[in-house]
Amino acid sequence: MFRSQPLEKAALIIRFLKPVTWIPVMWSFLCGAVASGAFGWQDLTGSRFILGMLLTGPLASGTCQMLNDYFDRDLDEINEPDRPIPGGSISLRSATWLIAIWSLLSVAAGWLIHPLIGLYVIIGIVNAHLYSANPIKLKKRLWAGNIIVAVSYLIIPWMAGHIAYHGTLTITALAPSLIVAGLFTLSSTGTMTINDFKSMEGDRLAGIRTLPVVFGERKAAGIAAVLINLGQLLAALYMFWIGEPMFSALTLLLIIPQLILQFPLVKNPTGFDVRYNAIAQNFLVAGMLVCALAIKAAKP
Repeated sequence: MFRSQPLEKAALIIRFLKPVTWIPVMWSFLCGAVASGAFGWQDLTGSRFILGMLLTGPLASGTCQMLNDYFDRDLDEINEPDRPIPGGSISLRSATWLIAIWSLLSVAAGWLIHPLIGLYVIIGIVNAHLYSANPIKLKKRLWAGNIIVAVSYLIIPWMAGHIAYHGTLTITALAPSLIVAGLFTLSSTGTMTINDFKSMEGDRLAGIRTLPVVFGERKAAGIAAVLINLGQLLAALYMFWIGEPMFSALTLLLIIPQLILQFPLVKNPTGFDVRYNAIAQNFLVAGMLVCALAIKAAKP
């Protein structure tokens, strides 16, 4: 049972689903749709797009966030004791039911858009288990945790957006989206590392081998900056290679403010991590859309 008054239940569930984490996944779906070449801005009000936003936001992303809270409740008692489960607002039984219902709704919504997207949703939910659940718990294994989260945040929703609007499932049709999504996944692996700074204390006590724990704050911040820049630089080069030099140049320009912000980040990772993500992420996601538009422009 929920340990709260009836009027608080909806707000508590929304908090459990962590809406702030939905945005990157929803954006990746949008970029994939744009890159398909079959998506127009008039489709923003279409039922397929609305269902895609529900899927990548409150449904699939919400399911994965609830799973993470469920399996990380021991860590959250140290790092974030006010979260719903460690704080006692939601019981484990209620959390289990919510996760089961949301998982079924997510797979059903994905299947309604395209059967292959339903499969992608299942893969994303499996990834969330692999990331958080013992005995595998990939978040303990240095690079593996950040990589699997980045794949779930970028490649899976980007390809879902592409497939939702482009019926041709061939290597030729899908390759540009897959390459660009993969390169931005490299950058996203760096941003995931920056997210690890806030939970260093609990991770160290629990034996979670994140980059900040293993390499120290400043070295981990430097590694994250290299990954963030490298993925975008390679994406810019790919835009040039497919014959879109203007989009390539714009992608490069969007890296510059991120590079400037990385200097104070490396100097003071735990004091600048939240500010860095709040500002720099805007330029990174803008680069994603620029590359999606370039892929669309390059289509014959």
